[in-house]
Amino acid sequence: MITFQFLVTALVVVIAPGTGVIYTLALGLGQGRRAAFWAASGCTIGIVPHLAAATLGLAAVLHTSAVLFTLVKWAGVTYLLYLAWQSLKEGGALGVIATDNQQSGWIIAQRGALINILNPKLSIFFLALLPPFLSGNAATATTEMALLGAVFMALTFAVFILYGVFAAAARRRLLGSERVMAWLGRSFAAIFAALAGRLAFERA
Repeated sequence: MITFQFLVTALVVVIAPGTGVIYTLALGLGQGRRAAFWAASGCTIGIVPHLAAATLGLAAVLHTSAVLFTLVKWAGVTYLLYLAWQSLKEGGALGVIATDNQQSGWIIAQRGALINILNPKLSIFFLALLPPFLSGNAATATTEMALLGAVFMALTFAVFILYGVFAAAARRRLLGSERVMAWLGRSFAAIFAALAGRLAFERA
C-alpha cells in the first residue's frame, strides 16, 4: 500500500520533466502563476482516465490492440505538434503575453488534460507501477489501486504547482527582455516537437 518506497518512487516519477511539466513551465513563464495553476490542474485531471484504465484492466487491452494504441498515439503526436506551433505563433495559446493569464483557466486546464489523455503509454505505465505496491488481497485490489492513484495525483499536482510558481517568479525577471522571451518560445516549441517525435516512435 502507501509505503515510503511507493512515495519515493512516485515522487521520482513526478519530478522527472515530462510533457506535463513542460506545459506547466511554459504557461508559468508565458502567462503567470494563475495560468500555471490551471495547467497543473489540467495535467493532473488528465491522469484520471489512465488510472481508471489501469484499475479496470483496460490498459492491457490498449497494450494488446495495435490499432487502438496507434490511433491514440498519433492523436497525441498531432496535439504536441499543435502545441509546438502555438509556442511559436505570436498570440498563440502558449505565447508570451505582458499581463498575467489572459486566457480562460478552463481552456488552459483542458489543454493540459489532453496532453496526458492522448498519451497511450500512461495507462501501461500505471499498470506496471501500481500492482507491485498492492497488498495481494484480491478483494481490496481495486480500492488499493484507486488509493495509490489518488496519492500519485496529489503528488503530481503539488510538484507541478511548485514548477509553476518557480516559472512565474522567473517570468517577472525575464519579461523585460523580448529577445529572451522569444528564445524561450522557440525553445518550448522545439521541446514539444521533440516530445512528439519521441511519442511517434513509441510502441505498445
